[in-house]
Amino acid sequence: MVKIKAFAGLRPQPDKAREVASKPYDVLNSAEAREEARDNPYSFLRVVKPEITLPEDTDPYDQAVYQQAKANFDKLVSDGVLFQDDTDKLYVYRQIWKDYAQTGLVAASSIDDYFSDHIKKHEYTRPKKEQDRINHMYTSGIHSGPVFLTYKDVAAIDAIIETVQQHDPAYDFTADDGVQHTLWVVNDRQHIERLIELFADEVPATYIADGHHRAASSAKVGKRMREELGGYEGDEPFNYFLSVLFPASQLNIIDYNRVVKDLNGLSTKVFLEVLENQFYCWPEDKAYAPEQRHQFGMYVDGQWYKLQAKKGSYQEDDPVNSLDVAILQQNVLDEILDIKDPRTDERIDFVGGIRGLQELEKRVDSGEMAVAFSLYPVSIQELMRIADEGMVMPPKSTWFEPKLRSGMVVHQFRK
Repeated sequence: MVKIKAFAGLRPQPDKAREVASKPYDVLNSAEAREEARDNPYSFLRVVKPEITLPEDTDPYDQAVYQQAKANFDKLVSDGVLFQDDTDKLYVYRQIWKDYAQTGLVAASSIDDYFSDHIKKHEYTRPKKEQDRINHMYTSGIHSGPVFLTYKDVAAIDAIIETVQQHDPAYDFTADDGVQHTLWVVNDRQHIERLIELFADEVPATYIADGHHRAASSAKVGKRMREELGGYEGDEPFNYFLSVLFPASQLNIIDYNRVVKDLNGLSTKVFLEVLENQFYCWPEDKAYAPEQRHQFGMYVDGQWYKLQAKKGSYQEDDPVNSLDVAILQQNVLDEILDIKDPRTDERIDFVGGIRGLQELEKRVDSGEMAVAFSLYPVSIQELMRIADEGMVMPPKSTWFEPKLRSGMVVHQFRK
């Protein structure tokens, strides 16, 4: 069963929460982050992407960058922008985006659960990205951004979280992107103890929805600190990492689309002819978003098409190969466009559905890309099934929205 822990979080003063809370480190490049934080000295982007406070030609993987993360975080604390709760707490974090709401529990999750696969994964990590977060965490001594976890719904957990929300929140603000963020501090010791007990007794596993690199890096930093100390009791903060745990029924997975730079030497006419070996293909008079599994939208030469995968072009009984991202990868990206490894091939890029189909048109119409594909979102049931069977999804299969803000609550595991 799953082990979670309460912790004394560091968090913003109530009047600074909106200014501090930032987008995650991996949804903005350095230039975008620099611009977003330009007029905001409290932005947590200065901690999660500390290169933005150094000269623009600074290598983002230089050790000086990680030292700067610690310095920027320490300054927020010394200036009184961040303060630490005086006792161990849990926190309830709700996000409202458009007509959709998700409410999760902020807690420290066990690195032992990560190693034992009680925290289940569905993606491979990239060594370079993983090492970047290892360096950031080890040098700064904090988990600056939470891992987004999910679990199969438990009514008793829902009931306590609903009770907590009857009290006044610590923060309640709407960010520039229109997402409302509300945080409650769980002060009742009985609620804290009961929530920890329920996760231990009623939740067989949690699943990484978003944050595979943060989770892997946290676990490896904790293991490194165990080895450096030559022993550990188990309750030390480095044995845990910052997480927000959401019931699966509340999660919102949206499409994660693809754009490709060229047609691998084919004309559009020939490309369309070859596609018809594995897909039914119809022209559309407007941008097309798939309405169900195994349908795809395609934009090429100023024209949208609807594609339907033909029977026999995929294995419906295979949890991974029946995913639409896998069908597209095998039958189009690999076989026709010669993109064997989408993690490393520079001819392909990925566009989160939050940007809309117009972003796909823009990338193709500009001449930067030759073709774009819109996909039907993966379901949370598909994600859990694959993780339960110890299998791995193709890269860039899921896009969760809204994104968790960094800096709402910070877990410090070493000063």
